[in-house]
Amino acid sequence: MTNPPHACCAPRRPEGAGVRPAAVPAPAAVARTGDWCDLPGGTFLMGSDSAPYPADGEGPARPVTVEPFRISATTVTNEEFAAFADATGYRTDAERFGWSFVFAAFLPGDFPPTRAAAGTPWWRQVYGAYWRSPEGPGSDVLDLPDHPVVHVSHNDALAYCGWAGVRLPAEAEWEYAARGGLEGMPYPWGAERDPGGDHRMNIFRGTFPHTNTAADGYLGTCPADAFEPNAYGLHNTTGNVWEWCADRFTPSGDARVLKGGSYLCHESYCLRYRTSARMPNTPDSSSGNTGFRVAGQGP
Repeated sequence: MTNPPHACCAPRRPEGAGVRPAAVPAPAAVARTGDWCDLPGGTFLMGSDSAPYPADGEGPARPVTVEPFRISATTVTNEEFAAFADATGYRTDAERFGWSFVFAAFLPGDFPPTRAAAGTPWWRQVYGAYWRSPEGPGSDVLDLPDHPVVHVSHNDALAYCGWAGVRLPAEAEWEYAARGGLEGMPYPWGAERDPGGDHRMNIFRGTFPHTNTAADGYLGTCPADAFEPNAYGLHNTTGNVWEWCADRFTPSGDARVLKGGSYLCHESYCLRYRTSARMPNTPDSSSGNTGFRVAGQGP
């Protein structure tokens, strides 16, 4: 299997776009109060020896030890991010650039032509797209308070964390939590993607990128707590939205790690909806399938 361009999953902004990260707002008086999963830490087998894309750096599988920590049961939702933005007046990178990437199938047929991401025409540069208007002007998240916030960059995730008194999980912490105690399995529930025909995550089903049957119930994002949680209590650690981690993708690069895949991943082109899968993106990039969950100090 060839290694598809990372832009197929979550496109990146052109270099030298000229917008500096916004200042991080002052911490809130009360830290985040969402549902937490308190994990004991320990040594687990991270990565995979059978990853389909060697260049992603999933392998080799190796033992990694994490200290006790806590991690949010779900990704940060629109409602939670709205509380942050309303309290601080924070403007995301997408707002400050004036645009973000939107999946072309979500745009109306008469939408004006816009620039596509290089090599991936299903990603369109849409002016006015940001977390409150995820598909551009005229769209909103008023009816989606419990869905993951999207169109947030790594910079935006750090700003939220600074305000909420939390942090982004390290990649090792994220994968330890996502696996739910299973070792060597590609999914949080085991070896089969759809055991017994049961859909357990939100991914692209059909023929990518033109026909999504929505057999799992969703064309775009699903509620952050949809589908059964893994054995550690985490929801949607594969599929739904890519999740920012604290780590750099490589020691010398600027790109940060994304984990978990999204509702746009499809086995014909991007088999990255697995617990060990990883992907890089620049810290100012944003798209309609990228969000984050948060972590904190262990009990």
